[in-house]
Amino acid sequence: MVALVVNGEQCEAPAADRNLLSYLRFDLGLTGSKYGCGEGLCGACTVLVDGQPLRACMATVSAVAGGQVTTIEGLARENMLHPVQQAFIDESAMQCGYCIPGFIMTAVGLLDRESEPSPAQIREALAENMCRCGTYQRIQRAVQRAAAQR
Repeated sequence: MVALVVNGEQCEAPAADRNLLSYLRFDLGLTGSKYGCGEGLCGACTVLVDGQPLRACMATVSAVAGGQVTTIEGLARENMLHPVQQAFIDESAMQCGYCIPGFIMTAVGLLDRESEPSPAQIREALAENMCRCGTYQRIQRAVQRAAAQR
């Protein structure tokens, strides 16, 4: 058994070499992190591990053992959306929405490291996340809005 904390809850995973994304989705029922490419290239599966963005499709449960895993479901507190989630809504940053959890988690990681990121820093942080609908400008505005509202 491997111990880890997911969204503030202590969890035990039976298979240490299990894919983290599969564990989150199928064992814990946390389906916000999406399976996209399965190769760590699209960012749809991004979660935070100890505050750092991580592609859950490329990590094993044992790789995050003892760590704090935060998924999109773990951002809202007391029925209030996280400021980044709210900014994405306010800027209509999503079209189909499939990629948005990964973008939001990447943005939260960025804003936790850099409270006032420049547009270039935002673009760089989000560069490895893909949006097939092409809402990149709205996504960037949402991150800028969230930073300004902190």
